[in-house]
Amino acid sequence: MTEKLYYQDAYGQDFQACIIKSGSDEHGDYVLLDRTLFYPTGGGQPCDLGKIAGVEVVGVELVDGEIRHYLGGKWKQQPDVPVNARIDWERRFDFMQQHAGQHILSAAFAELMGAKTVGFHLGREHVTIDLAVPDLTWEDVERVERLTDQIVFENRQITARFVEPAELASLPLRKQPTVDENIRIVTIADFDYSPCGGIHPARTGEVGPILVLDWERYKGQVRVRFVCGQRTRKAVSQQRSILRQAGAELKTSQHDLTAQITRLLSERTELGEALKAAREQLMRAEAEGLLSRAEALRAIKLVTASWEHRPLPELQRLAKHLIEQEPSAVCLLFTAGANIQMVFARGQEVQADANQLLKTTLALIGGKGGGNTSIAQGGGPDTLGVEELVGYAANLVRELP
Repeated sequence: MTEKLYYQDAYGQDFQACIIKSGSDEHGDYVLLDRTLFYPTGGGQPCDLGKIAGVEVVGVELVDGEIRHYLGGKWKQQPDVPVNARIDWERRFDFMQQHAGQHILSAAFAELMGAKTVGFHLGREHVTIDLAVPDLTWEDVERVERLTDQIVFENRQITARFVEPAELASLPLRKQPTVDENIRIVTIADFDYSPCGGIHPARTGEVGPILVLDWERYKGQVRVRFVCGQRTRKAVSQQRSILRQAGAELKTSQHDLTAQITRLLSERTELGEALKAAREQLMRAEAEGLLSRAEALRAIKLVTASWEHRPLPELQRLAKHLIEQEPSAVCLLFTAGANIQMVFARGQEVQADANQLLKTTLALIGGKGGGNTSIAQGGGPDTLGVEELVGYAANLVRELP
């Protein structure tokens, strides 16, 4: 078995070891060492990377009880010959910070809200935990962050050791272990006791500030995204950069951004209402123009019109303007595109059935649609052309009794 130096010294970076085996599997070429500082993927923590005898280590996995170091280059060393190895310390310490930060944050949510952590993922950019709660508020998060700040600033001791089942029963565990043997407990002094196989710093002060970025509802629970240590500094720097850019664009200071954004949103709402009113005025004017050119049929004014690629909702609004302005109007409006769409409407003084006129016309092209006796809409494939459909529908109106 490989001696697990990473459990003996989480801060070790360089070591010597002998190759005891080499091989290949579906993940690539690998070597086994008699001792290693390289932590294999497990317990929610990604593996260490680095070099062995100058060859890149691109992955470390625990497979069939073996700690396999996967290589990014060809291996030329002979077995049983000592080699020098070095882990990527910046990567290792970052993951140590994030993992210990997860313990602190999960324990804080459990203590203040009774929120149990049921999922955990440590990624390259941020960390997530899944909480068994229906939702969170910023007030909840700020309370939790105040407690995590306290634990970090008090620089409490973090210890990790393997315990026997008899001792395990006496510990106030935040969660139960998922294995029955070789149970390792990570303790944050007077705060958290959790089974964990990961690597952590010696004291909470090394975790650095813990910052919740955001959260979302996920499968009936809440997924919280956060960062620790240097990642927190990077996240805050990015947020400050966004605020500076926003302030520059809006020509205001960061302190006045909220007021400026509120004012702009109010102005946008006012402009939206003004634009909506202007569009309605244009629509009424367009309706007046169409009515001035309407065909007079006894007690009916027949309005026909067609466009290319005009949205159906616009036709619907225009039809309503037409029959509101002229109760004796029958309007047949068409728009051509990938398919032909149409809106038929009739005023209050007309006895015709707009829905029946539409369905009779749609039958020519195998189209579908519907509505009521006053207004109906539908469409179908452009198999006859708009002009022929307009003419057909207009004749239906001309033949009304």
